[in-house]
Amino acid sequence: MVKSFKVVDLFAGPGGLAEGFSSLRHDDHSRIFDIALSIEKEPSAFATLRLRSFVRQFPEKLPKSYYDYLEGLISKAELIERHPSEWAAAVRETMMLTLGTEEATAKLDPILDSIRNTATDETILIGGPPCQAYSLVGRARNRGIEGYDPAKDHRHFLYQEYIRIIERLRPVAFVMENVKGILSAKVNGESIFDRVLDDLRSAAGEPDSYTLIPLVAGAKGPHAGHVIRCEEYGIPQNRHRVILVGIRSDRAKAVMEGTLSGHTLEPVATQSTVTSVLWGMPKLRSGLSKSEDSEEAWRVAVITAFKNAASACRAEGTWLNRVADVLSANASEMKEMTELPPRASTRISAVIDNRLGAWLSDGDLTVLPNNATRGHMESDLARYAFAAVFAELFQRSPKADEYPARLAPEHENWTTGKFADRFRVQRWKAPSSTVTSHISKDGHYFIHPDSMQCRSLTVREAARLQTFPDNYFFEGNRTEQFVQVGNAVPPLLARQIASILNKLLT
Repeated sequence: MVKSFKVVDLFAGPGGLAEGFSSLRHDDHSRIFDIALSIEKEPSAFATLRLRSFVRQFPEKLPKSYYDYLEGLISKAELIERHPSEWAAAVRETMMLTLGTEEATAKLDPILDSIRNTATDETILIGGPPCQAYSLVGRARNRGIEGYDPAKDHRHFLYQEYIRIIERLRPVAFVMENVKGILSAKVNGESIFDRVLDDLRSAAGEPDSYTLIPLVAGAKGPHAGHVIRCEEYGIPQNRHRVILVGIRSDRAKAVMEGTLSGHTLEPVATQSTVTSVLWGMPKLRSGLSKSEDSEEAWRVAVITAFKNAASACRAEGTWLNRVADVLSANASEMKEMTELPPRASTRISAVIDNRLGAWLSDGDLTVLPNNATRGHMESDLARYAFAAVFAELFQRSPKADEYPARLAPEHENWTTGKFADRFRVQRWKAPSSTVTSHISKDGHYFIHPDSMQCRSLTVREAARLQTFPDNYFFEGNRTEQFVQVGNAVPPLLARQIASILNKLLT
C-alpha cells in the first residue's frame, strides 16, 4: 500500500516549499505529500499562494482557462466561476493569518486538530519563520534603530509559534528553513540557534522527542550538516540557507542508524549557471524612471550612458581601456539598431539545461508571465553598463574602488568599503548571487549580464533562478512580486528535501 502524508505549511510566502513537496508522485500519480493547509499573512503573497493551491487541484492537466488567465483573456473572477469546486478546495487549503496572534490561534487550532485526527499520524510540518531579525543585513539595520532591543523584537521568537504548532500537531516530521545568519544571532548573549535546536528537539513536550537529521553528508563543523549550499544541488544560484529536518523520535528509532547513509542531498557533478535558465530569454530594455520613457528616449539615454562610461574609463588610465572600447562599440551598435527591444515580453523561451528545463517548462504554456522590466534612473545606466561590460571581460563584478571616479554615486558609504558590491552583475557562466527580497528595491545587486540590455532582472528571470516553474504566476504589483520570489525556498530544492524525507519515513 502506498503511503501519503498531509502537509501543513507555515509562513508559506508564495509557496516554494509546498510546490516542491507536492510535486512528488507515487507510481499511480497520486501525491506523496498532499498540502492540507498553507498559511501566509502578506496579501499579495497569499493571493499567489491561493492561486497555486487552485492549480494543484488539477492533478493531470491544467485547464485552458488557466492559461487564458495568464494571457489576460479572462479575469480571475471568470477563472473561479469556471472551476468553482477547485477554487473552493483552494480556499479550504489556504488561510491568511498573522501567526502568533490570539485571533490566528483561535482560528487555526481546531483545523490543526482536525488534520491530526484524520491524517492517521502521517502529518508533516514545513515552513520558515520570518528571517529579518536573523539575517546579517537585518541585524546591521536594526543596530541603526535608536533604542532597538532584540529581546523585545517579536521576529526573533516567531519560531516559537512554529514550536507551539509542532506540539499541537505532533507531526511525524518537520522541515524548518531560515537564513544562515541565524547561526550567529544572539539575544542577551544567548545563541538564538542553540535555543532553536533545543526547542525543536523537545517540541513534543519531552526532551529529545524529535531527532534532527542532517541533509548534508560529511560536512565539517557543529552545524554544517544543516547548512545547504543550493548551487551544489543543481540550483542556478549561490544561496546558503539553514534547513532543519526533524523526525519524531518514536519513528526515528525505527530507522536504523546505518540507513541514514545515502539519505542526504546528492551534489550535482556540474553546477547550473545563469546561462542554464536565462540564455535565450527575450531581450528587453530597461525603463526610464525619472524622465520620458519611450524607445527612442531610452536609446538616447543608453547611448549617452555607454559614451559617458567609456569616457570615465579612459580618464582612469590604460587598465580600463578594454572596458572603454567595448562600451564605445556598444554605443555604435545601439545607434545602428533598427529595432529596439521592448520593456516586456511574454514570448516563451526554452531552457537550455535539460534537467532544469524538465522542471521549469510547460508545453501548454502560451505566454511567459511576470516578465517586464523596471525603470532605472539615467544616472544609474552608465554604472550598469560599466559593470556588465567589466563582468564580460574579467568574469566578476567590479568592486566600488574599481569604478571610474566619474561613475561614483553620491553615496556617503561608497568609499568606506561597506557597499563594495553595491552594483553586482549576474555572470553567464556562474550561478547567480542570492536572490533576496532586496531585489524589490532598486535592482543594483541584480544587473543583467547582457550589457546591451542595460537593466536589472525581471521577476520571471529571478523566478527561474529560484526554480519556480514558468507557469507559476505571481500576483500583486512588481515590487510585491519581487519580494515573494526573493523570500521563497527554491521549489526544486524543496523537492529534493521531500524525496529524502519520503525515503526516511517509508
